[in-house]
Formats: sequence, C-alpha cells, structure tokens
Amino acid sequence: MEIRPFESADTETVVALWTTCNLTRPWNDPREDIARKVAVADGMFLVATVDGRVVGSVMAGYDGHRGWINYLAVAPVQQGAGHGRALMAEAEARLAAVGCPKVNLQVRDTNTSALAFYEHLGYRVDAAVSMGKRLESDEA
Repeated sequence: MEIRPFESADTETVVALWTTCNLTRPWNDPREDIARKVAVADGMFLVATVDGRVVGSVMAGYDGHRGWINYLAVAPVQQGAGHGRALMAEAEARLAAVGCPKVNLQVRDTNTSALAFYEHLGYRVDAAVSMGKRLESDEA
C-alpha cells in the first residue's frame, strides 16, 4: 500500500469510496467537499493505493488550534489490512509537523465499528457537544 496526496483524477473513485463506506449525506455534496479541500492546498488530503487503485482516503486539516480528521474511508474488501491505521498515522504525522497539539474527529454515534477503531488508536470521547450550522447548502 502507498499513501500519496489526492489528485483531481481521484475524484470519482474517492466519491464512490465514500458512498460505499456510507460517509456521504444529501446535504453534503462530496464533490464540493473535495473542491473546498483542494482549494486549501495544505497537502493533508491523502489517498491510499494498492496496485495503483485508490482503496482509502483521509482528509485532515489544522486551524491553528486543533487538527481535524474527516472522510477516513477504506474500501470494505481492504478493511482489516492496516490501511486505516496507516492513513491515520500519516495524517497525524502531518498534523504534528505543523505544530498541531490535539486532533479531533466526529463519528456518528451509531457507527460502533468506527468508534471501536478510533478507540483502539487512542482516541477518547471528549466531554463536549458537537454543534454545527450550515453557512452554505450543497443541496440542489
């Protein structure tokens, strides 16, 4: 497995991966999310490839206070092979390299396998409530 920066040619494969992994929602156009991240150009949108095929992704970012992980996905047939752990390790290393002191992520409370995965990597539930407000709608 190789980890490399996302390339625009990966877009449809990554969208299909996110869809397969149940990460997309009607109110978040994944292509818009990709375009927004690519515009930041921080080198923290990564894909994992096996034999040249994209099998995983992670989108990381740092706002100067906290790092964030989004869209960690591994193709179901590749899960359990260590690709998710490797993507997280690379994202964490890149965040640490820019001085990030803490990483946050959000997981749907019904996604028990993802919660177990992150707990295995040392993540813990913070005593905080996640709140959000859409500033722009991706829905057509």
